[in-house]
Amino acid sequence: MCGIAGMVGAACSYETALRMLAAMQRRGPDQRGIWQDGDTTLIHSRLAVIDIEHGLQPMTWTQGERSCTIVYNGEIYNTPELRSALEGRGHILRTQSDTEIVLHAYLEWGEDCVLHLNGIFAFAVWDSACQALFFARDRIGVKPFFFTERGGRFCFASEIKTLLCCPGVEPCIHADGVFELMLLGPGRTPGCGVFRDVQELRPGYCGWFDTRRGFSQRQYWRLRDCPHTDTLEQTVETVRGLVSDAVRRQLVSDVPLCTFLSGGLDSSILSALAAREYRKRGKTLHTVSVTYRDNRKYFQATKFQPNTDDDFIARMNEAIGAENHLITIDTPQLVDALFEAVEARDLPGMADVDSSLLLFCREIKKLGTVALSGECADEIFGGYPWYRDPEVRRRAGFPWAQSTAYRASFLREEWKQYRDPMQYVDQKYQETIAQVQPIENDTPDDRRIREMTQLNFLWFMQTLLDANVPAV
Repeated sequence: MCGIAGMVGAACSYETALRMLAAMQRRGPDQRGIWQDGDTTLIHSRLAVIDIEHGLQPMTWTQGERSCTIVYNGEIYNTPELRSALEGRGHILRTQSDTEIVLHAYLEWGEDCVLHLNGIFAFAVWDSACQALFFARDRIGVKPFFFTERGGRFCFASEIKTLLCCPGVEPCIHADGVFELMLLGPGRTPGCGVFRDVQELRPGYCGWFDTRRGFSQRQYWRLRDCPHTDTLEQTVETVRGLVSDAVRRQLVSDVPLCTFLSGGLDSSILSALAAREYRKRGKTLHTVSVTYRDNRKYFQATKFQPNTDDDFIARMNEAIGAENHLITIDTPQLVDALFEAVEARDLPGMADVDSSLLLFCREIKKLGTVALSGECADEIFGGYPWYRDPEVRRRAGFPWAQSTAYRASFLREEWKQYRDPMQYVDQKYQETIAQVQPIENDTPDDRRIREMTQLNFLWFMQTLLDANVPAV
């Protein structure tokens, strides 16, 4: 995880750049860099994973009078294939870092470089030839990219708190921001930054900014509905191949790596695949699990979690031959970490879920710099009750937020006069399900499942990805 930031169209003092850099220090504690040229400033805070010595940023390529400088946060999983393709087209690559791969992909394919990238990323490239900034975010939105654009100036950053270090960007909440926090939180309308003038580049989008033509963006990828024609056996093989390939590609690291292991399907499958790959290399995989003091004593089953994790963790770890590290968190720790979790996330989130993840990841950092988890598998593979329970599935509205009236009761009257709370939430819901594309011979239940997928993909999944904040 790294932090990127920048300002284009206005001079940025070195003191401001240092404040922006300090605000995202926890995202990248290993190396820091500031690049400035006239009214353009690019800033990077690095967590070193690949080619630790040579992957320094901002990274600049120069040939003749043209130069391009990049700040990048992410991982590109098809780096070997891209390296071969770029070298075959005459590019001279001097490092093993995927940062250089992204930079040269831009040089080769321009804005279409995003179509060639298999990975998670947010990056910006200043191109001296056209005096413009190109920026992009990965298809799913794993890596964040917030921005503000006004008065001929464009500022961007990985975190809102970094953006608020820019002169003139104030932490003001407008009326829609209040409704986002009170009625939709911890979710957010896609692209909404809650604070006034703060936006977020949506997943699967890229764009340009220059002082002559201003700001523009376009969607280069979206989730598409297609008829499923494969047999069950073909589907199993396809999913097995995709998941296995994803795990194998994400095990590339020059620093210690481990996996989350809860004993559930998602983390167990990923850990088993990772352990198998490690055995081929003559290594032992380290898995990390979490439990809570007196959990067995106070645990209550729900539709989300019908039983405790502990027994399944032990059975899975023995089966895959990994070395497990069990982290125990106490309730007072969770309470004490609530404020820090909000500060790390920049907005109110999922309360103890966030503080628990923060404490868990802080302990993981002592064991490994990189950790694989099964986060968001429930959204993709239908693991929630609102997929499986017909009664829950039929209810209109966001399935995880059925308490709009209760939430609205906390609003002051002046906010209720601004807009009807129920209407506000329903409009967001209707706009989302309207994006589901029709498929011939769809049954009502089939369409409803696809609506649930769309709701989860654009809302709930993004909420969980927002929680993946650094825990140093």
